[in-house]
Amino acid sequence: MYYGWVNLALAALAMVATLPGRTQGLGLVTEPLIAELGISRVDFATINLWATLIGALFTFPFGRWVDRLGPRAVTAALLALLGSTVIWMSGTQGFWPLAAAVTLTRGFGQSALSAASLALAGKWFAKRLNLAMGIFALLVAMGFIGAFPGVGAAVTSYGWRRAWLGVGVALLAIAPVAALLIRNRPPAASEGDVEELGRSPEDMTLEEALRTPAFWVFGLSSALFGLVYSGIALFNESILAQRGFDAGVYHRTLVISTMLGLLANFAGGWAAQKWDIRKLTGIGMGVLALSLVLLPAVTSLTHVDVYAGLMGIAGGIVTVVFFSVWGQAFGRSHLGRIQGFAQMLTVLASAVGPLLLARTLEATGSYDSIFHLLAVLVALLGVASWMAPMPQRAARGLAGTGFDASPARL
Repeated sequence: MYYGWVNLALAALAMVATLPGRTQGLGLVTEPLIAELGISRVDFATINLWATLIGALFTFPFGRWVDRLGPRAVTAALLALLGSTVIWMSGTQGFWPLAAAVTLTRGFGQSALSAASLALAGKWFAKRLNLAMGIFALLVAMGFIGAFPGVGAAVTSYGWRRAWLGVGVALLAIAPVAALLIRNRPPAASEGDVEELGRSPEDMTLEEALRTPAFWVFGLSSALFGLVYSGIALFNESILAQRGFDAGVYHRTLVISTMLGLLANFAGGWAAQKWDIRKLTGIGMGVLALSLVLLPAVTSLTHVDVYAGLMGIAGGIVTVVFFSVWGQAFGRSHLGRIQGFAQMLTVLASAVGPLLLARTLEATGSYDSIFHLLAVLVALLGVASWMAPMPQRAARGLAGTGFDASPARL
């Protein structure tokens, strides 16, 4: 058996292990945490804002260490560091210890461990990378589908502190498994699975890409989705509670949106190879706008399921666009810098989202007005994406779509 598939399964396990450092995972304990510690929603959103921004910086040193030391040592170390941080967080008291703990879970989990997890697949697969990442997406989605309700039920039954303690202990238990089973690189016999990325003098630099309408349409579309998704993910239980639904319904929405998001990943990946990427973006933003219009009007469990399904579908489509459009539009020679700048826009917007929702609730007593405003902005970007001119790159024209089913936004 090709050992890359074992590495892929371990990479998926590591990605699921980032749950306590992700907005969705933190959202599972948000309500009992702020109630027990007496922290306002705005203060908690502010913690999340700075934790996300500071945590994003962790990708730089840990990314270098993955290349120098190999993914095995770095992945195992990050699992241990994240587990220790989660255990510490389960016993924190007060604003500043909580802020430090959330920052470290963001840095070790959402940023560094996610990058190390993806590197496990990237260092083994090249020609079969699309297939590998499709399987990776499936495994990760299945892991999160089990983890969300499992951790949510533990929080409901035992309280957030004991549930978080259990998550931390589980992460510490996984760390030695990763150290034992992960391999850093394929043996020499399988090095033929390497496929070099093509370069062309007609490919655009970052500076040239920033001068095109297409970059800002696609970049802002992904960023606005990140803003919407992070804000709703962190306060989803509170949002649904205002509509008269309990925490169990919130856990149900996580499963529905994740499952349909996975299906949309594969459907969107197929469509991205056959349709104009601008139209696919417009469809995704249109579905997102519809979900935002529906959310303030939900009155039944069926309405909630429809809203969650639309949000998952929109997320699946936007994720496909984000990971495929940059090479298609601007070429691969400077893809790292271009995609890195776009990722920075998304991180900044994701950090602002929860604070924006918290401020709206504080000022108006409801989230509804911000959802209506965001629906309008999303719809306008959807129309703009449909009409934006794609860059023309001289003799080569547009490169292939190269769908990448990476689940980094799950």
